[in-house]
Amino acid sequence: MGERLAATRIGPDELADTDSQPGIKREEAFAKPGLWAGRSTTEPGVTSGWHHHGEADTVVYVLSGTVVIEFGDDTVKASEGEFLVIPSGLVHRESTPSDGPSRSVVIRAGGEGPPTYKVDGPNG
Repeated sequence: MGERLAATRIGPDELADTDSQPGIKREEAFAKPGLWAGRSTTEPGVTSGWHHHGEADTVVYVLSGTVVIEFGDDTVKASEGEFLVIPSGLVHRESTPSDGPSRSVVIRAGGEGPPTYKVDGPNG
């Protein structure tokens, strides 16, 4: 009759550190080709390096704090309870301008390869 399908629970103590940098902790909950899910915590005043996510679209749900995405000459800001959508290939960097850390759930869909491609700036 085929393989039996089952749902899986992943608890906070089961998340794996991945792609973190000073002041930004990224934790993977789930990954398979074309789909990645995890959590990101960014300390106040921290700004990531410029990067993009290849062919993957990224959806960020802000649990607490404020997240700012800078891309070229533009920025978009989201606070607790709001979503950010970052299209595939968009070179950007993220920051947390609030007094406390930001915590977000992050989902990436589409594409394969590394989750983050570091670049020199919005034109590179």
